[in-house]
Amino acid sequence: MNHLGDANLRTWTLRFMALLAADTQDQLAWLRERQLETKDVVDELELICQISEGLAERGAFEPEDLCSFRAIGRRLGEIDATSRTGRWADALSADPAWSEIRHLARQILLATLGDWRQPLPRP
Repeated sequence: MNHLGDANLRTWTLRFMALLAADTQDQLAWLRERQLETKDVVDELELICQISEGLAERGAFEPEDLCSFRAIGRRLGEIDATSRTGRWADALSADPAWSEIRHLARQILLATLGDWRQPLPRP
């Protein structure tokens, strides 16, 4: 990793992965004070998947981490437009895609930090 911006993007990515990897009840507790729309979460996650390629090229992530980021991107692509509307708290329980994404986010955190259980991001 050779850029200060890369370090910040890596930190931002890992914080978002911590939120995605958390148990559903922890995610819902975190969301009680926030009104996140599913579309916004999907947009943010698609951006993370895109920038992970460059971050891996520059050493901020290991090349093998890209498999999980790419799998998340593919899974996001399978979420139809109607499932991207509404509050994310509702989608977490209704759409099985989020369970699969949770598993992939845990893989990333295990590989990079050694444990998927991380503090949830602060607002």
